[in-house]
Amino acid sequence: MSGTRLGAVDLSCALAAVVIWGLNFVVMKVGLRGLDPMLLGALRFMAAALPFVLVLRRPALPWRYLALYGLSQGLGQFGFLFLGLQLGMTAGMASVVMQAQVFFSLLLAWPLLGERAHASQWLGLAVAMAGLLLIATAHGQGPGSMTLAGFGLTLAAAFMWAVSNIVARRASQAGAYDPLAFIAWSGLFPIVPFLALAMWRGDGPARVLEQVAGLSLSGALSVLYLALLATLLAYSLWTRLLQRHPAASVAPFSLLVPVVGLWAAWFFFDERPLPLQWLGTALVLAGLLVNQAAAWWRQRRMAASA
Repeated sequence: MSGTRLGAVDLSCALAAVVIWGLNFVVMKVGLRGLDPMLLGALRFMAAALPFVLVLRRPALPWRYLALYGLSQGLGQFGFLFLGLQLGMTAGMASVVMQAQVFFSLLLAWPLLGERAHASQWLGLAVAMAGLLLIATAHGQGPGSMTLAGFGLTLAAAFMWAVSNIVARRASQAGAYDPLAFIAWSGLFPIVPFLALAMWRGDGPARVLEQVAGLSLSGALSVLYLALLATLLAYSLWTRLLQRHPAASVAPFSLLVPVVGLWAAWFFFDERPLPLQWLGTALVLAGLLVNQAAAWWRQRRMAASA
């Protein structure tokens, strides 16, 4: 493993992943203008999985890991997130609320992985939860406002992201774990459920085919962005960084994702968070900083005593 300092190339990779993920929420909003949320999910994973399973060898892992990851991260995380965005979650606030996955992962890792959290991590969790409560209280029904339904669905998406983190951690311990092949092959599993839900919501396959036939250029580009850039490229860049550097050196860059997300939502959609939402966002980021700074400090102490 490399040192804690990132070189120019690795720093560029980290910032590229942050920008891709930050813009991700605006792209989702664009894709949802002409597509049902479930159909957008199906097309995303078709593009991210079907071409690549033909050239990437299936990971040497039990099928259950691929299925659980595909259904939790694909159908669960993005199903809830796309539906939340359609039902009134703003792109900027979605980029903030999704960071709750860090703390859901912390809560799930204790009973499922036996990883006990430190006092500083619980402090960070408490600060971030206070921020999420402030964001939730600042919902409304006017144009550009975040709805409570959208907030709840986005929080559910963050929880499913945390579940998929636990599955990925177990998978990495169970056998040969190739991140790119894992994400491509696991992407097969949400396709059929997404299509079934799209047909159920749209009164049958005819409506689904009608949406696909009428897909605009912006809709098609949104699908390709979500599949190729946000799913495959950014994930591969991030995983490679984690393989080359300590997690405490890489993870803090994720704090920039909601910063990019808020800027992009303002620039493209003129979204302007309410004062309470700004305060809640600051508390969520502060909670993440406490969590990451504590991990960095513990790693430095362990290295010094080694």
